[in-house]
Amino acid sequence: MAQPRLDITWDQVKRAMRQIRPCVYEIPKNFRPYMRVPARLYISPTLLERLELGAIQQIINVASLPGIVKWAISLPDTHTGYGFPIGGVAAFDVEEGIISPGGIGFDINCGVRLLVSNLTIKDVEPKKKALLQALKEHVPAGVGVSGMLRVTFAELDEVMVEGAHWAVRNGYGEERDLQFIEDGGRLLGADPAKVSNRARQRGRRQLGSLGSGNHYIEVEVVTDIWDEKAAKKMGIEEIGQIVLMIHTGSRGFGHQVASDYLPVMRRAARKYGIHLRDVQLACAPFNSPEGQDYFAAMKCAANFAFCNREIITHFARQAFKKVFGDDVELKLVYDVAHNIGKVEEHYIDGVKRKLIVHRKGATRGFIGDRPEIPAPYRDIGQPILVGGSMLTGSYVLVGTNYTMEEVFGSTIHGAGRFMSRAAAKRRWSGAALKHELANKGILVDAVSMAVLAEEAPGAYKDLDLVVEAAVKAQIARKISRHRPIIVWKG
Repeated sequence: MAQPRLDITWDQVKRAMRQIRPCVYEIPKNFRPYMRVPARLYISPTLLERLELGAIQQIINVASLPGIVKWAISLPDTHTGYGFPIGGVAAFDVEEGIISPGGIGFDINCGVRLLVSNLTIKDVEPKKKALLQALKEHVPAGVGVSGMLRVTFAELDEVMVEGAHWAVRNGYGEERDLQFIEDGGRLLGADPAKVSNRARQRGRRQLGSLGSGNHYIEVEVVTDIWDEKAAKKMGIEEIGQIVLMIHTGSRGFGHQVASDYLPVMRRAARKYGIHLRDVQLACAPFNSPEGQDYFAAMKCAANFAFCNREIITHFARQAFKKVFGDDVELKLVYDVAHNIGKVEEHYIDGVKRKLIVHRKGATRGFIGDRPEIPAPYRDIGQPILVGGSMLTGSYVLVGTNYTMEEVFGSTIHGAGRFMSRAAAKRRWSGAALKHELANKGILVDAVSMAVLAEEAPGAYKDLDLVVEAAVKAQIARKISRHRPIIVWKG
């Protein structure tokens, strides 16, 4: 991934940036002549000092795109990505704005789901090795690996349209789950005709698999509860309770969809006279044929990912039953995307407008009586699931009024990297990390020791600092925290 061409310096940024309130900074739109809106950074001073200048350049570049409203947004977990920074949010008017694959990411609908169990740490501790082995047997992981089931091309078309509903209809999930998945586990308007044969070939064998990199299935124990009422509503009952987190997306299928449409978008930008600050910002007017074709294909990939996480959940439940018997329960708390484009209504200067919201490494965090939120959660807000590293575990958050008013109902998705995979492999040994984590009570395994080295906890930002920055910026509120005890990675 090429780094953005810089036309800014740290000194220039620091002189121009003004603080709005604690952990909220703004770079005015007159900072560069090509900016259409300001850039907003929701970040602590400590994290800002470690932020790559390239990520700031990218969010400034995003502020130059046609139809962008309010401001371009960088969250506390931001780092440099493809065109748009990871940890970035941008919303565009549906009539005047654009859609960009770089603002959604290659792993379309990479997301997280959390399940709560009726087990405690006392139940699991004596059987940790058996549970790790069962999860490895039931949930394949790795680059290009095949999943637990193979579908025909006709069935794959059904998956693209039905999402998680396909999994449940075919016995790979529970009907109750669908209520607790973002958008019910199915984006309407997906069109398989807009997806290439190459994407179909890549996706047909990958349902029910984690993939590689930072994707994982993680057994965790609840260590902190700050809001007992909200936590209980989600099924998080007590300290010591065992929960399960699954992090994966649309696998090679979604990656191919994004790859297929990048040249289409580059041609469209030239066709419609859109000047790109960076070729990685390739885009098309949202309402153009090219924009709508990509949006329909993106929805196919998003539905594939919802289905994939539902199938993985089915096999994870089988793994738990193998170790703990048929009385074990794993209830879905929520499943949320953090690489997605959505048409949503938001208020801009007091006027409700329809926007195409790009969230890349960012989680939706709606509150209030919105129809997008499952009915049982409308009095507390939609759960925000924030993953960390193999050492730090995860948080559950909810949004705030500021989340809705300032960041289009969005907030952080994880710790965010600050070191490249190549640099991490040079610095750490996977085998040594595995031994070190075992000494801390965390059983970790992966398809290779190289993957463990790439995913070293030290390659990530401090999750506690990222969460505290979001809380101090008032775009999130803490509900609970969970520590990993078993990690299976791709």
